[in-house]
Amino acid sequence: MQLLFGLSFAMFSSPIVPLQARRFGDARGWFMETYSEAAALAAGIEVRFVQDNQSFSAAVGTIRGLHFQRPPRAQAKLVRCVRGSIMDYAVDIRRGSPTYGRHVAAKLTAEGGEQLFVPVGFAHAFVTLEPDVEVAYKVSDVYAPDCDGGIVWNDPTIGIDWPLPETGAVLSDKDRLLPNLVDFDSPFEYDGRPLEPLPTR
Repeated sequence: MQLLFGLSFAMFSSPIVPLQARRFGDARGWFMETYSEAAALAAGIEVRFVQDNQSFSAAVGTIRGLHFQRPPRAQAKLVRCVRGSIMDYAVDIRRGSPTYGRHVAAKLTAEGGEQLFVPVGFAHAFVTLEPDVEVAYKVSDVYAPDCDGGIVWNDPTIGIDWPLPETGAVLSDKDRLLPNLVDFDSPFEYDGRPLEPLPTR
């Protein structure tokens, strides 16, 4: 891992970029720089974020996703967990990609300060690992209902092994009714960078 401006990032060519916020602590607590444009650019994140979002999920096993926005209002996201912990997922939905339909996952915790950059062309989701979880994320375009899209969370061709409690998944009615990947006509084009496994720490 390389460190820039308080953020460390993995040096590899995958479009999904994990970042690690560095904390500076003393007797009072700690300070953390959660975003630096210079560090993001050095990590290959060449997008301008225009909005910050935050969600609260009360129950363990709450799934939000798999979501994306279609062009012309497609969104890249920079995701972090500010309370509790989640498993965060990105699924390649770029037409013509050799890794189409594959996914990567990263555990993001409030305690650890991990972040995940999810570019345009990937469906995003997370599941909560404990109660009362808050997730904050930056997006590169505003919410556009006409461009809103998604893939159903339990699509068998994607095959995500969700870490769910015995009570199962907690989902919105909207997310339960999302289509399968096989029925999805992707508007996203492959940019020449296949999805690669995330580095282990």
